[in-house]
Amino acid sequence: MKIKLLFLCLILTVLADAQSYIFGKVTSEDGIQLSGVSVINLRTDERSETTAEGQFMIRADRGDELRFSRKAYTRSSLTVNETHYENPVTIVLHSIPTEIEAVNIRYQATGNLKEDVKHFGDRGKVKTLKDDLDSYIARKSSPEAMAPRHGEFVQPVGPGIPVGKVKDRWDDVDLMQYLAESLGSEFFTEELKLSPTEIQPFIYFVFTNFDRKQALKYGAADRSVVARFADAAQKQVEPYRNRTAVQHRTP
Repeated sequence: MKIKLLFLCLILTVLADAQSYIFGKVTSEDGIQLSGVSVINLRTDERSETTAEGQFMIRADRGDELRFSRKAYTRSSLTVNETHYENPVTIVLHSIPTEIEAVNIRYQATGNLKEDVKHFGDRGKVKTLKDDLDSYIARKSSPEAMAPRHGEFVQPVGPGIPVGKVKDRWDDVDLMQYLAESLGSEFFTEELKLSPTEIQPFIYFVFTNFDRKQALKYGAADRSVVARFADAAQKQVEPYRNRTAVQHRTP
């Protein structure tokens, strides 16, 4: 008898808790089930993500607003009411049309520096010409060719003249664009609560104390660089807001 009573209480507890969850699926306008859709409860900041079949489950109270977003699709929102606990909900996201001519396919760094460097910097005939020139400069001349001719003045050997550092393959603008594309605008607008116009100034603000010499030198940034920047951005967003607030108050 005690076991049956305990089992009944367990069932009632599960059913009561289930009433606080919203179940459903997310599809495209063509009826394709969408995986990887971010589902956020804006009141509690609780997050979930759709499965490979487009299904999701998230805790929500009546009146909570749920937001659904995925890259290349328009966002959608749902205000929870009593009926949403009774039957699964279906959310439809509409794809954002893009013009083929405007698509800029950019190589994604793999973390293999030797391989990544091949995809940045000069390409085509310019790269071939510079490679040939570098090879020619690096080639050692024979002792016979370097020997002075009879009666020719020979400059005494000295320490030489410094020729300066090798030019970086990237500058800060290249790295800023790469980080913005890799992290996506939602990282800055939703995670850090910045406006779209603040994204570029904020990245430059983080650059003030961000080690980026290797990325600029080789024209490539692997996942570790992106991760370090994301961590630095989380720490620098409050100082950035404080500095911006002071500038606005200054007459």
